[in-house]
This record gives sequence, structure tokens and C-alpha cells, in this order.
Amino acid sequence: MKESILLLSYYLPPLLLIWGIYLGLQKLKHRHSHSIWQEESEAGLTEPASLHPVIDPKRCMGCGTCVIACPEQNNHPVLGLIGGKAKLIAPTNCIGHGACKTACPFDAITLVFGTERRGVDIPVLKPNFETTMPDIFIAGELGGMGLIRNAIEQGYKALDALMEGRNPQHAHDYDIIIVGAGPAGFSAALRAHELGLNYLVVEQDSLGGTVFQFPRGKLVMTAPVELPIVGKVKFTETTKEELLEFWSRVEKETGIHINYQEKVENIEPDGKTGYRITTSKGEYNTLKVLLAIGRRGTPRKLGVPGEEQSKVVYRLIDPEQYRGEHVLVVGGGDSALEAATSIAEQPGTTVTLSYRSGSFSRAKKKNRQKVETADENGTLQVLMNSNIKSFTEKHVTIEQQKDLIEIPNDAAIVCAGGILPTGFLKQIGVEVDTKHGTA
Repeated sequence: MKESILLLSYYLPPLLLIWGIYLGLQKLKHRHSHSIWQEESEAGLTEPASLHPVIDPKRCMGCGTCVIACPEQNNHPVLGLIGGKAKLIAPTNCIGHGACKTACPFDAITLVFGTERRGVDIPVLKPNFETTMPDIFIAGELGGMGLIRNAIEQGYKALDALMEGRNPQHAHDYDIIIVGAGPAGFSAALRAHELGLNYLVVEQDSLGGTVFQFPRGKLVMTAPVELPIVGKVKFTETTKEELLEFWSRVEKETGIHINYQEKVENIEPDGKTGYRITTSKGEYNTLKVLLAIGRRGTPRKLGVPGEEQSKVVYRLIDPEQYRGEHVLVVGGGDSALEAATSIAEQPGTTVTLSYRSGSFSRAKKKNRQKVETADENGTLQVLMNSNIKSFTEKHVTIEQQKDLIEIPNDAAIVCAGGILPTGFLKQIGVEVDTKHGTA
């Protein structure tokens, strides 16, 4: 009995100390996570952009492995522990890695598209990436997977899948036509080249697709990935320019075939076993089609007088080109905020950011903070609850709370998002489903 009491008195204090430290750390994590969740909720940042986790509180044991596994946690919070349960505390920061689901030992996480309030249009796909139209496949962002790494992997996997059961004796111009030269399309093209297929890549813009449209210096890739022919590419934090330079070098060294500045206008059955593709430059016949066109589609325009002028563009390429100019940026998402703050850093620029709503509810916290700082420093003028009325050669007229404001203007970047290619998909017969929190 005495020995038991002695052992208890010897071991109990340190055990209680360890338990107390653990509880204290848990409380700190709870407060920190709850503070972030409350701040994001008050700012209206409650809708994830695409694929995101839904956590079952009955299954979740609060181990925190999902929080640790999320690759974005080092850059900005996404998941946290509140009340001993995992929670998506910053929904707009989630970009769909899916690592949280894999890491959860209790199967408490389901990955879903859309929410009850905000639906997401996703084409109906089979496990092999085939659409409801036979031999038309989709890979990458258009199918809901927005990460560059995921899109690259889907590109070559979709190419492998669609080549199963291929008839080498078919009477078509091509085995496969790949639409889009972004991450998924580029990867698929490398695989097609590697397999010795008769293929063609059609790209309406430039190499990189959506990546090409990112602002200069933007970090676009944070994980190694496997590329056909090239092998493992060990990128960690890579900028848009570095990635595009690498892809351009690979394009030249491998000799893959890409037709640039050629837009696909229609895809229809050719009456045989394949498809006729009509583009802005001609027609092609192909046995199979891989759509890797992304989700941005055609830029959404304002529809105001003077917008047709060359000074109005729909993406930022290089902030330095606006040195010494009066620049207007329109929009409230991350691309608009990043464009406005990066141009405002250029010597001699006068930058105005116009947004139709009262808060930047779709933008990440770090971008909102940059805008607030620039606004306070006087390097950026922010006009909330405002709408563009017209452009002239040297001015822009803006309506804010029924008042008309005219300011000098040399250039304008409209970041109002894109018109999703849903209409195009339905036109060619591909079924589209609107997901409202569907796995």
C-alpha cells in the first residue's frame, strides 16, 4: 500500500502537469481557430471556391491530423480545432488539395463541390474522365480540380484512359485532339507524344492557359509532380514566369504540336465513329476529344460605353507596363485585389479599385489586408458600392451611391471573372450537373 502511494505521489504530479499543458494548448488552439472562424464569418467569407471538406462531428475525434496535413496551412489558415472537433475555419482559403480526407484516421471527412447556398456546375464524368458523350473526355479545372498538380496528373491519366480500346485502323485525321494547353492539356500532349499518337493540341490563347493569365510573380505551384517524358519535376514554390519558362523549354525540346490562337467553336459527331471539330481556323476529324479548357471561359465584360477601347483589358500581365499612369481595376476577387496592389507598387501610378459590393467577400485575407494597407497609405483609392458607367479616351465615369465621379484614366483592368463554358458543354451534348454540397 505504501509503495503504491509512493509511486502515485512520484508519477502523478508530472502526469497532471503534462495533462495541464495539453489542455492549455488545446484551449489556445480553440481560441485561435474560433477567432479566425468568427472573423471570416463576419466578413462573409463562408463559401469555398470549389472542392472542399465537410467534417462529420460524430466521427471526428479532434486529433488534428487533417489540420497538419493541409498543405495550405503554412501560408494561411484553412482548418482548425474548435471545441475538440476539426472545422473549416477559413473556407475561401481552401483550394481543394484533399489531403485532409486522406489523413483523417476516422473517415470523418467528405470532399464535396458547392454548398447549399452556392451551386457549382460540374460536367458529369465517369471514373475514366469520359463525359456523357462517348469518346469526349474532360481533365483538369473544368472537371472541378483546380490545383495545377492535380490537373497535370489528370491530363496524362485521362489520355491513358481514352486510348484504351483504340482502333488503329480508324479513318480520321487524328487519334486525339486536345483542346487547351494549360496544365492538363500540356500533360496530356506530352503523354500523346510519348505514345506516338497522331494528335493535335488547339489553344485559343497561349501556353499555360489559365496560368498564363495570372499576374506576374504569382506563386502557382507548391508540390513536386510527375510529367510524361520529363519525369519528376521537383517544384516547391514556383512563380508563373518560372513555370511557363520551364513548359516552353519542354515544348521545344520534345517537339509537341500545339496550335496557338485557335479557338474551338463547335464539336459534333462526324457520322462515323468520331467527331468533327470546327475552330476559328478550320475543321478537323478526330476519333476522340480531350477537353482541358479550364473554367474561366470567356472574360465577363461590363457592357458599358467605351469598353471596346484597347486600354480596357481583362487580365493583368505585367504591372510595370502601367508605370506613371492612371489605372482603374474593377472587381472584388483575388485577381482584382492582386492586380490593384501590384500596380500601386509601381512608381508614379495612380490606382483606383472599384467594386460593386460593400465588402471583398470573395478575396483571401492576405489580399484584403494588402488593399487596406495601400488604401491607408494613399497608394490606392478604393471605391466600394460603385459601378462603372462609361469610358472615354482619357477618363472613366463611376457611379457611387447615386453620385457620378469622373477621374483620369489611361488604362483599365476588368477582373469580373469569366463566363463558364457550361453553354458550350451543353451545346456539344455533355451533361452538366449543379452540385450543392455533393460528394
